Amino acid sequence: METYVDAVGMDTAATTTTETTASSKNKKKLKVMVAIDESKNSFYALEWAVEHLKDVMSAEPEIDQEGGLLTLVHVNPSGATDSVPELMKKAGVQSTNLFTPALELCRAKMVKTETMILEGDPKEMICQAVEQAHVDLLVVGSRGLGMIKRAFLGSVSDYCVQHAQCPVLIVRPPKETSSSK
Repeated sequence: METYVDAVGMDTAATTTTETTASSKNKKKLKVMVAIDESKNSFYALEWAVEHLKDVMSAEPEIDQEGGLLTLVHVNPSGATDSVPELMKKAGVQSTNLFTPALELCRAKMVKTETMILEGDPKEMICQAVEQAHVDLLVVGSRGLGMIKRAFLGSVSDYCVQHAQCPVLIVRPPKETSSSK
């Protein structure tokens, strides 16, 4: 017996192979966006999303079902003192280095992926990208700011939870297990 949660959030149990195949045809493939930056936490969020959501993103050719789409979005903060051509050159190199391991991970799990590089305030640009791309789920990593730092610096994940036009999943990194005291 196979149990899964379909796109509307209802638990469904399939008792036979025929029912499983029929219900698989009805499962909606999701458009998922993962916001990434240079932090380990954002890459962990991507790893989590690819591992846990691959069934609702990957294609199923044996039943003629197209896959979903995973969009990797990176926002270069604006306000730097470099000229526009220098900024674009730096952003391209930085984003390429950032996307390479992310794309390798997605390719290994056979998840259809696209990349998006934006310029501006990360909080606002991520929410705009979600709306324009009609994303079903936004995944962001948690930086783990304390309450005071979050109040002064602002939290991208907090902002996205309040303003994104889709559900937002915040992935916290695993607790570090240290052997030293």
